Amino acid sequence: MGNQLSFMLPEIDRKETQQAVEDALEKYRLFKYLSFEEREASTTASAEIRYHGPINETSDQTGSIAAYNVDQEKMRKDFCFRVERAVNRLPKMERFLIEERYMTNEAEYLTDYNVYCFKFQPPISAMTYAKIRWKAFYRLALNLNIAVTK
Repeated sequence: MGNQLSFMLPEIDRKETQQAVEDALEKYRLFKYLSFEEREASTTASAEIRYHGPINETSDQTGSIAAYNVDQEKMRKDFCFRVERAVNRLPKMERFLIEERYMTNEAEYLTDYNVYCFKFQPPISAMTYAKIRWKAFYRLALNLNIAVTK
C-alpha cells in the first residue's frame, strides 16, 4: 500500500484483528458443519392442574420455538454467506490459504505448517505464508467490519 493511501486506512491492531478474524472463521465452521440443535417444545404431559386464562389468549410455545429456529437458521446462513462472499473477493493466493487453513471441516486439526508445506504447490516459506495470511486477514477484517483499530 502506497504512502498516499495511508491516511485513508485506519491503523489496525494486528493481534486483536487477527483474533477477531480467527474467531469469525471458527464461528463460520461451527455454523457450517455442526447441525443446529433445534429447540424442541416440551410435549410431556404434566400432572399439575393448569388453570386457563381467557380462552382467546393462546400461549403458543411451539410457534415461538419454530420462529426461534427459523431465525437462528437464517442468521447462521446469512453469516456463512457473508464470510464466503468476503473470502471469494480475496486474491487467489489469499483465498486459497484461508479456504485450506480455516474453512474446511478439518481446519481445527491442521497447522500452518501443514498448509504452507503440503497444500501450496510449490511449497512456500513460513515467512511468505505469514505475509499472505496477514493480507487476507486485513482484507477480511475490513470486509466483515471486524477490524480492531488502535
